[in-house]
Amino acid sequence: MKVVSLKLLDEGRIKRADSNGIDCNPGNYYIIESPFGEEIGMAIRENEKVQERWKKVPLEKILREASEKDMKFFKDKIKREEEAFKFCREKIADRGMPMKLIKVKFFTSEKKVMFFFSAEGRIDFRDLVKDLAKKYRMRIEMRQIGIRDEAKMMGGVGICGRFLCCMGTLKEFKPVSSNLLRSLDIKVNPNKISGLCGRLMCCLSYEMEVPINLSDIVEEEE
Repeated sequence: MKVVSLKLLDEGRIKRADSNGIDCNPGNYYIIESPFGEEIGMAIRENEKVQERWKKVPLEKILREASEKDMKFFKDKIKREEEAFKFCREKIADRGMPMKLIKVKFFTSEKKVMFFFSAEGRIDFRDLVKDLAKKYRMRIEMRQIGIRDEAKMMGGVGICGRFLCCMGTLKEFKPVSSNLLRSLDIKVNPNKISGLCGRLMCCLSYEMEVPINLSDIVEEEE
């Protein structure tokens, strides 16, 4: 198996996928299987033999190189998602609902659209769903996500200068507690160990498996 890194067209997020025997060239676009049916991304690295750690990670597959028809379809899809985001956010504001809309995803495999949002508590969004169903005439699904999932979905760059781990290499969130910090036996500056989500950085857990140099993210107290 070979792994190729791609930059998703709609999110800018880096994703690794099984090349599925396809010779992928950097700069070209490819269709990838995903939970939403299909996604499209630009190859940014040449195919490489899978590293040992990737053998334990289930990867989605590249299905084919994108055609002109695929490019038009996905660009139209992104535009529809942007318009749906704007419409839904307006309805949320009109109803004064205590929720934050994060992202909208249309499925390519079925007539369904998913709205991701965050909120401090449970939200009664039945009337909102009626507004959305009347507008789009398809199945509407509302999904509440946490602050770490929001960071993963929105993406960004950490203080290390690299894309967030949760955007690509991290397939599931593992708890990072203060007990872990104590076990590392270092004194740290709280501002340098928190990720964009406001929680302890996921990469701190890597220290328990492989020794790394934390000089860039820790600061000893004087």
